[in-house]
Amino acid sequence: MKSALIVVDLQQSFLRRPNWPAVSNPQIVEQVDRLVTAARAAGDLVVWVLHTEPGTGTVFDPAQGHVRLMDGLTPLDAEPVITKTSINAFTTTNLQQLLTTHGIRQLTVCGIQTEQCCETTTRVAADLGFEVIFAIDATATFPIAHRDAPSGRALPEILADPSTLSTADIITRTEYALAGRFATIRTVDEIVPATVAAG
Repeated sequence: MKSALIVVDLQQSFLRRPNWPAVSNPQIVEQVDRLVTAARAAGDLVVWVLHTEPGTGTVFDPAQGHVRLMDGLTPLDAEPVITKTSINAFTTTNLQQLLTTHGIRQLTVCGIQTEQCCETTTRVAADLGFEVIFAIDATATFPIAHRDAPSGRALPEILADPSTLSTADIITRTEYALAGRFATIRTVDEIVPATVAAG
């Protein structure tokens, strides 16, 4: 079965947000790089996805200069880099056509954020008939304030609020929601062959 690695939104934009210090996985670049190295060694397609919000003036607005991959990640010339404006990587892109053209039937999904763009991409991919592996420890997320919490609070206040959903809880919920329904949950160590990891 032909496979592809989908790297979702691993972009500088997130480093510019005030909640980056609370990220669940500070080593995400290293984890994703291991997956990229293994995918290339196996001859699998690597697809890079970037999130954009044109005209908003936010860190996701291409005009601000942050819609680019984090340092340490460099696509090869033959590896597609696509931009999206939706939460999932399919709705506003040609990703499905790209994968179908390459005969891809299995996807490994990684990136930011665990429960948003990564999970939603996985759900849509499964509905489209792809077999999906969700690389849980090659994703990252941030604490989520309760829907009734005051807006505009500083990160320490959000973290101190007992109603804030922790990153550990978000990751666990995502695993439960996806496993056996939309994806197979795997760690990077389970995905990357020992020979590739050693090399």
